[in-house]
Amino acid sequence: MAQTLSGKTLSGKTLSGETVAILATDGVELVELTEPMKALNEAGASVEIVSLKAGDFQGFNHLTPGDKVTADKAVAGVDASAYSALMLPGGVANPDQLRANEDAVKFVRAFFDAGKPVAAICHAPWLLIEAGVVEGRTMTAFDSIRTDLRNAGAHVVDEPVVVDQGLVTSRNPDDIPAFNAKMIEEFAEGRHREQAEKTQGVQPVAH
Repeated sequence: MAQTLSGKTLSGKTLSGETVAILATDGVELVELTEPMKALNEAGASVEIVSLKAGDFQGFNHLTPGDKVTADKAVAGVDASAYSALMLPGGVANPDQLRANEDAVKFVRAFFDAGKPVAAICHAPWLLIEAGVVEGRTMTAFDSIRTDLRNAGAHVVDEPVVVDQGLVTSRNPDDIPAFNAKMIEEFAEGRHREQAEKTQGVQPVAH
């Protein structure tokens, strides 16, 4: 498993020159945002936090309000083509709000359509269900949303980290070291042709 070391993974790959988006809003599990962001920065990536609006939103430590996070940009005003990869942290309220926002769902879907790598941890795969990109994929997630993933057509396993054609998923904060390592590895590999092929003809969830 690759690890970050002085801006490079142990495989010698670097994210220098790459810009990664982190999509999050109120209710985000802080450690699932801050630790992956730290790993991305250490690997040389530039990171931009995208939210429902620019400015501060409320982070959480499980059910306890924690530090606020500052979003660089509002999702309605950004284009996925500006980023090489997408990271989705969890928390319960965070993805629940994002999946109800059309701009956020379209933003996520665009990464899959372009074959760009995506990493999602804990409850974040709720947003992937809404984007219509989980059918036929092998994934993991927080245990309480696994039935939702199965109902959407995913093959769900109970593993610390799972990779399926550029999609990296993990279960909870305990998995962050494994999640970060695989995230950096997949983001360094770049576009996955199979990632785009899996979403062809699959439509987002209708409301």
